[in-house]
Amino acid sequence: MGMSRRGAEVLRAGVAYCALVFSAGFALGMVRVPFLVPRLGERIAELLEAPVMLVVIFLASRHIVRRYGLASSPSRALMVGVFALVLLAAAELLFMAVLQGRPVADYVSNRDRISGSVYLACLLLYALMPWLHARRIAGLRPNGMHVD
Repeated sequence: MGMSRRGAEVLRAGVAYCALVFSAGFALGMVRVPFLVPRLGERIAELLEAPVMLVVIFLASRHIVRRYGLASSPSRALMVGVFALVLLAAAELLFMAVLQGRPVADYVSNRDRISGSVYLACLLLYALMPWLHARRIAGLRPNGMHVD
């Protein structure tokens, strides 16, 4: 039994969304960790990065919703966001464990309470943003007509 075309599309869109956001986060981390953390501390550096990541999430999500035609199905857009969240969490935890040699439990338990809470809120928005974009775009289509 094969995967449906729509299911495969959700997987492709989720992988693309995750890749866009993870790459931007990785690039920002290359600036944050060596340059901002030593000067400002981890909390401030992470809090400064959060608004930039929210812009990345917003733009990447909008692109994915349009590219994969998710506006016609906000529920599929939500599946894309949730799947991308699972991928992103797995990638980040794997990155911590393999490349930085930190145990996952250590990484999770030692997060700053304030910047960690902001990070969790960003993850929630990351998962929901495709759904929010799909609903907004679908709302611009009166009587099923496409409006861009």
